[in-house]
Amino acid sequence: MRRDRLLLATTLTLVFTADLYFVLLPKLQDFRRAGGPGCVCARGNASLPRQGGLVSPRLSNSTDSLRDSAEGELDDGGSKLDRLFDHPLYNIQTPVLGPEERLLQAEQLVTYYQKKVSRWERHMEMYNEAAAASNITVPKHKVTFDPEVSWLKFHLGINRYSLYSRQDPAVGQLLRDMHGLAIISADYTQDEKALKGACDCEQVVKPSGHHLKLALKMNDFGKAMFKPMRQQRDEVTSEDVFYFVDFQRHNAEIAAFHLDRILDFRRVPPVVGRLVNITGEVLLATHNQDLRNVFFTSPAKNTCFFAKCLYVCKTEYAVCGKPDTLEGSLSTYLPGLSQAPRVSIASPWIRSYTFEGRKDWEVNPFFCDTIKEMYPYNSGNRLLNIIDMSIFDFLMGNMDRHHYELFTKFGDEGFLLHFDNARGFGRPSEDVMSILAPLSQCCMIKRSTLMRLRLLSRERYRLSDVMRESLWGDPLRPVLTEPHLLALDRRLKRVLEVVGGCVRELGEEQVVTTDYARSTDPPGTSTVAGEGAQR
Repeated sequence: MRRDRLLLATTLTLVFTADLYFVLLPKLQDFRRAGGPGCVCARGNASLPRQGGLVSPRLSNSTDSLRDSAEGELDDGGSKLDRLFDHPLYNIQTPVLGPEERLLQAEQLVTYYQKKVSRWERHMEMYNEAAAASNITVPKHKVTFDPEVSWLKFHLGINRYSLYSRQDPAVGQLLRDMHGLAIISADYTQDEKALKGACDCEQVVKPSGHHLKLALKMNDFGKAMFKPMRQQRDEVTSEDVFYFVDFQRHNAEIAAFHLDRILDFRRVPPVVGRLVNITGEVLLATHNQDLRNVFFTSPAKNTCFFAKCLYVCKTEYAVCGKPDTLEGSLSTYLPGLSQAPRVSIASPWIRSYTFEGRKDWEVNPFFCDTIKEMYPYNSGNRLLNIIDMSIFDFLMGNMDRHHYELFTKFGDEGFLLHFDNARGFGRPSEDVMSILAPLSQCCMIKRSTLMRLRLLSRERYRLSDVMRESLWGDPLRPVLTEPHLLALDRRLKRVLEVVGGCVRELGEEQVVTTDYARSTDPPGTSTVAGEGAQR
């Protein structure tokens, strides 16, 4: 019996040792390398089908090339932002642009706007005559239209790959023009005009919905959307506030443009901050009586105005100047829909906009398997572009991405416009991992996107530092508080952890998708030769 017991004990010891060595130990090592649990990814989420009809030559298969090239790099001071934009990843040559690759053609667009300026001048003549007959004094501004104005150059620069090129000088000039040019007209935006008559302010119980915004026209005939300041920089969104009833933030719109540029997506129209005199530049510049009727003087002798639609139609939700100066963001308008039609599509990962209820993607970790079988997500870049957008939103903490838009001219392969970012940067202490659902459920990412994220995670190009430096150039600096800037680094690390978990689960070739680009650097100067992005 003793011999049997000894044999049994020896057998159990050997089984336990083998289990520890071959099963438990590898799992512990994987867990340690991951820094925690990986992403939930299905084996069936391998990759999209090949892009039919698209040019897609293979790049280097090693995503370690960027990591290896940076060994020994030291931060030698100077501008991190300049250093970032000098990096080969930010000096990629896009394919030669033919007429079909450009959104608009110069001759037709210039003719169109010359006619609009003529109509505007005739309208203003009649308006001034009517005002003089009524003894009303109105400011007079002369509109000058020049085919070389910055906003027109920006419109003509929009192409299949992005809203503007990496070194487009028109963008910097456009920001300066929006900040400094005289405002000659103020009005409601088209979407707010469409709501006229559809509002019942007696039924409104929450201060939310459409952001109070205005369409401003400059004296070079350029247009910008003005979103006024509703919250101070250091105000943090309450934990009890739903994402769909949160106030929108003008500084989030500004910061989103800079973040989009730093990530090299270039899908957010240029945005700049500006101090606006809401009496002289809005009230006296508007020809819309409905807009004039919502202006009033507060007990503190400040000039205020409020919106009649949709959920902020009470004076207690008004915005006020001090006494009539108010800061806000100015976002340049894209070409009109008659010139450049766009389509708006509901995101597959749309959230529930009610106090209760959950969407399918929130309860089904294999939701992406279904999406990959559906048009237009079963081929091309559409799904990869949505994943790009989810990373962009996660870094900002923006949960309010219910639709996306793209230009119809470029068809299914057009890039997605990163519109409407005012609900970002609300709570710096929280990382909403569900925003990353497209990435974590599909386990796919563009190689170019991943390489730029890895670059921005390094001390030499740290995301928070380049954002701080970029935002310091805005007239309303500081745009973001320090907690929001530091949150970018923490969230970037979490994005890379999710990608790392997917790679361990499925393998790099199944997760990291190669996309096309050529470096503009001469041979031998690029640390990552031939790697970049097509969008």
